[in-house]
Amino acid sequence: MMIQAQDINIKKILYATDLSDNARYVFAYAVSLAVKYSASITILHVVHEVPTFTDRSVANYIEADIWAQIKKRHLEDARQVLIGKRKEHLAIKEMLDQFAEKVQSADGASKFDFDEVLVEIGNPVEVILEVAENRNCDIIVMGKTGQGFIEAALMGSTATRVVRRSKKPVLVVRNPD
Repeated sequence: MMIQAQDINIKKILYATDLSDNARYVFAYAVSLAVKYSASITILHVVHEVPTFTDRSVANYIEADIWAQIKKRHLEDARQVLIGKRKEHLAIKEMLDQFAEKVQSADGASKFDFDEVLVEIGNPVEVILEVAENRNCDIIVMGKTGQGFIEAALMGSTATRVVRRSKKPVLVVRNPD
């Protein structure tokens, strides 16, 4: 089956942002697509959750009961970190809402809408894929930032992992530097 240009129908765009310096550059691509196709944009930022494998990893270094005591002693610190993360979560959401309003009013002549602004906590790859699927997005637009050789070799970038696993088309915009 051959797809023709006229067969492409983009109505919902998921713009996944890491809030890096490159984010505005990438957002311009999302807006360009939204204007071209009269599509709406959902903005998503994922706050990376601490991996759950920590307990198992620590077992290689100390005994389980000692680890339990350490965790108990630092429970209050952990609560404060979570409270801080929740506050950061809300601040990021408010900042993205303001950004969406500003872009929309500055680009009022262009025809596109914002569906919603989401800030989620979790594994960025999993959350991006889940949101794209659950919100019936037609395309994911995201940036690819540079990373160190070791990190790339061990984990791969978020963008690379999204491209590999997504059932939706993914536009990856490389940092212009």
